Amino acid sequence: MSRVKANLLLTLVALIWGSAFVFQSQGMAHVGPMAFTGVRFLIGALVVAPLMWWEWRSLRRQDKALSRTDGYRILGLGSLLMLGAAMQQIGIVSTSVTNAGFLTALYVPLVPVLGWLLLRHRPHWSAWPAALACLIGAYLLSGAHSVAISRGDLWIIASTLPWAVHVLLIGRVADRMAAPFLVAGGQFAVCGLAALLWGLAIEPVTWTGLQAAAWPIAYTGIMSVGVAFTAQVVAQRYAHATDAAILLSTETLFAAAFGYALMGDRLSAAGLAGCALILVSMVGVQLLPLLRSRN
Repeated sequence: MSRVKANLLLTLVALIWGSAFVFQSQGMAHVGPMAFTGVRFLIGALVVAPLMWWEWRSLRRQDKALSRTDGYRILGLGSLLMLGAAMQQIGIVSTSVTNAGFLTALYVPLVPVLGWLLLRHRPHWSAWPAALACLIGAYLLSGAHSVAISRGDLWIIASTLPWAVHVLLIGRVADRMAAPFLVAGGQFAVCGLAALLWGLAIEPVTWTGLQAAAWPIAYTGIMSVGVAFTAQVVAQRYAHATDAAILLSTETLFAAAFGYALMGDRLSAAGLAGCALILVSMVGVQLLPLLRSRN
């Protein structure tokens, strides 16, 4: 795959992830957040299943079968994925698509901070102003009238912690296991089963509701979970690191664009300033270390 094609594929990944916020919001009219999360991640696991089977057979031929410890790693990643996805989905019930898209992006500067605290990886200096800019941006995005933000916004902000820990660990696990598709599909299955069982226990799950939400569930399960995550793994083997950082960050812009076009979301001047601050901090925390390493 050429670098240009890889960049186009990464742009498609960002587009799918950004558009998925609209469908996640629409699905809440018919099913609860946990049932929605569970079903869509199980669908994503089914999408990746053929690649998982191929990778499993390849590892067996090389006498590199996965161990029980590898299973525990996948279980941990799936649990983090479930927490992040569930809290995000709960938040989407009572906030706008635009807010959800931009507030979810707070995990980007949080990753290097957690890397320093948990793994003793000293972050680039840009992580600190980026984190502060994200906090100010989130305040402006909330309306900039008071320190209080909506309940949905708080759920979205809380979801960024498991998202960030997940991003911090998944690369290490996938590299150690040398099985990216098994890691991806395995964590989807864990996330889907845990969320669905949770939903069946606390939510009024009905077949009629699932049928009514079939299109949002199918889109987010097939495209956002199955296709986009897999395409990201493939594309980042060939794309330049700087290209990937910029292109995947545009997920937030696509979320705002789809929220504007399909959901009627509108932003005030303060909200636009908050979006700009979050986007600049996202790109800066990824690009400045890369630029320094190339000098």
